[in-house]
Amino acid sequence: MSRIEGVLKALKEQGRKALIPYITAGDPHPEETVSLMHTLVSAGADIIELGVPFSDPMADGPVIQLACERALKHGTSLRQVMAMVKEFRKTDPDTPVVLMGYLNPMEAMGYETFANAAADAGVDGVLTVDLPPEEADQVAPLFADRHLDPIFLLAPTTTDDRIKAISEHSSGYVYYVSIKGVTGSATIDVDEVAKKVAHVHELTALPVGVGFGIRDAETAAAVGRVSDGVIVGSVLVDTIARHQTDPDALRNALTDLLHPMREALDGLAH
Repeated sequence: MSRIEGVLKALKEQGRKALIPYITAGDPHPEETVSLMHTLVSAGADIIELGVPFSDPMADGPVIQLACERALKHGTSLRQVMAMVKEFRKTDPDTPVVLMGYLNPMEAMGYETFANAAADAGVDGVLTVDLPPEEADQVAPLFADRHLDPIFLLAPTTTDDRIKAISEHSSGYVYYVSIKGVTGSATIDVDEVAKKVAHVHELTALPVGVGFGIRDAETAAAVGRVSDGVIVGSVLVDTIARHQTDPDALRNALTDLLHPMREALDGLAH
């Protein structure tokens, strides 16, 4: 059982929902990333999605685009991101870490080199936005051999046949994108998400995490009622941007944002 599967199984047995925050590695500075990861865990994160900065993050809105620019300006590379995870693992052996990014850096490193480095660093899952499952034949066996969960995106427009196909290639969880558009671009329609996630659950046994549009405790609780977990990204990254010159204020601000979401999700179990 992977670390991701174990955490999600334990949460389900407790009647709780997963809180999965996203930050971009290297933002606001590479030296801050590991500390911010620990801050997220202290504030209630069950799984961390760690963004690998990329020059052309096509699925992301301006908030995360700017985070990638800040990280790349400091020279944050894929190998450095792996080193950050390895450093994080020295004091946190339990919290799953999912690398989220784009195919180009992985391809440039070499799939086998990437898989070896990820496993050695303590990475648990890989979500590659622009790698469809049909084209993942080269990486799938490498990931499976190293117990790395491949995680894929589902959209509101994804057909039933494709949901089944994606689920067959996935492990850990599937990531349901709640809106049509890029990250941070729209207000979430919870009723529509509820219908779609219920339908996805009919087609896959995997847990379903929902991302895009979760901004506060209220939206986290609303989405948590109808999913297995909530994925929070742009609002955290925007907070990092606003407090990028003051590390202490930044950690406090992230905690003030994330902890109420944790409490709201835990409130659903009662």
